[in-house]
Amino acid sequence: MALVLHAGSGNKNAFKALIVAEYSGVDVDLVKDFQMGVSNKTPQFLNMNPIGKVPVLETPEGPLFESNAIARYIARMEADNPLYGSSLIEYAHIEQWIDFSATEIDVNIGKWLYPRLGFYQYVAASEEAYVAALKRALGALETHLASNTYLVGDSVTLADIVMSCNLYLGFTRIMTKSFTSEFTHVERYFWTMVNQPNIKKVMGDVKQAESVPPVQKRNAAPKEKKLKEVKKEDTKPKPVVKAEEEEEAPKPKQKNPLDLLPPSKMILDEWKKLYSNTKTNFREVAIKGFWDMYDPEGYSLWFCDFKYNEENTVSFVTLNKVGGFLQRMDLCRKYAFGKMLVIGTEPPFKVKGLWLFRGPEIPQFVMEECYDMALYEWRKVDISDAAQKERVSAMIEDLEPFEGEALLDAKCFK
Repeated sequence: MALVLHAGSGNKNAFKALIVAEYSGVDVDLVKDFQMGVSNKTPQFLNMNPIGKVPVLETPEGPLFESNAIARYIARMEADNPLYGSSLIEYAHIEQWIDFSATEIDVNIGKWLYPRLGFYQYVAASEEAYVAALKRALGALETHLASNTYLVGDSVTLADIVMSCNLYLGFTRIMTKSFTSEFTHVERYFWTMVNQPNIKKVMGDVKQAESVPPVQKRNAAPKEKKLKEVKKEDTKPKPVVKAEEEEEAPKPKQKNPLDLLPPSKMILDEWKKLYSNTKTNFREVAIKGFWDMYDPEGYSLWFCDFKYNEENTVSFVTLNKVGGFLQRMDLCRKYAFGKMLVIGTEPPFKVKGLWLFRGPEIPQFVMEECYDMALYEWRKVDISDAAQKERVSAMIEDLEPFEGEALLDAKCFK
C-alpha cells in the first residue's frame, strides 16, 4: 500500500510531509479533489481522525495525523536520514526548533491571521498581544540566523522544513514586506529555503503578502429561505419586481470618524510644509510656528516609549524596526505627524517618539490596524506642564543631546 496524504493541495501542513518525502525519496500520493469541509467530514475520514483535522496520512500500519508527526514518520522511513542530523545533540536541536516553530511562530501567526479572516472573534487588544509575541519570536529567530545559514548544522534538516512551512503562511497571507524588513536574516533564510529545488517543487513560486487582510465579520449561520409552492393551476402573471427591490443601491463609503470632528484652526498640511521648508533658525521659526498653530481642542500630542529597549542591541536592526513602524503608520498620514528618536551611541539603544494626532485621543483605527502601537507605552502630553512642552519642542527639533544622550538617528513622519 502506498502512502496516501489527505489534505488540500495548498495546505501548508501538508507541505511538510510532501517536502520531507522529496528529500527522503519516499513516494507519497496526495488525494485528488480534496475539499475542506466536505472530504474531511466523511465517515471514512473521521475513522482516520475523529476530529476531522488535516492532514492525515494513510500507511500500511494504519492512519496517522498531526503534521509534525507525519513529517517525522516519513523522515524515519529512510535509515540515517540526514534530515535528522548527524549526532544526538543535532537531533535534540532539530526537535527544539520544531517545537519553537509550532509554539512561537505558527501559533502567533494563526492568532493574528484567522480572526481577521472571520474564523474567530476579532479582538484588537488580543491581536496586539499576538503580534508582539510573534515579533519577539521572530527576533529570537533573527538572532540565531545572524550567524547560521540553517537552523541546525550546515544543511537542510527537518527543523528547516517545518519552520519554512509555518513561515509560509505568514509570508504569503499577512506578514508584508514592511513587517518583515526588520528581520533581515529571517527574510534571507525564508527566501533561501523556499527556493530549494525540493521545496519549490512542492510550494511552487512564493509571493509575499502585499497588505494585511482587513477584518472580516464572522459569518452568521444562513437563514433558511421558505420556498413558496407554485400551484399548477395558478396562471396569473407574476408582479414585476422593481429594480430597487431586486438589488440594493450601493451604500456610500463610510467616512473616517476623524473627518466628522469639528473643524480645527490647525491645518496639518501647513505645519508639515513649515517643518519641511525651515532650514535655519528652526527654533525661532518652525517651533514657534508649531505652537502658534497648535489647537489642543482639535489635536492631541503623545509621547511613546518602546517597551523592549533591551532587545535593541544591533543598530541597523533597531533603525529598521523604527522605519517599519513609520511605513505601517501610512494609513493615518492625513491625520498625524510624528518624530521617532533612536537614542544612544552604544547598545541597547532607546527608542522614543512624539506624535500629533487629530482628535483628543489616539485614533481607534490606528490602534487596531497598526500592530506596532502595542509595542510602545503611550502618554498624553500635558502642555500646561512647561517641562513637557519643552520636551515636545526638543523632539521636533532633534535637539542633541536629548535627555543627556546623543542621537543615533531621528526619523520624521509627515
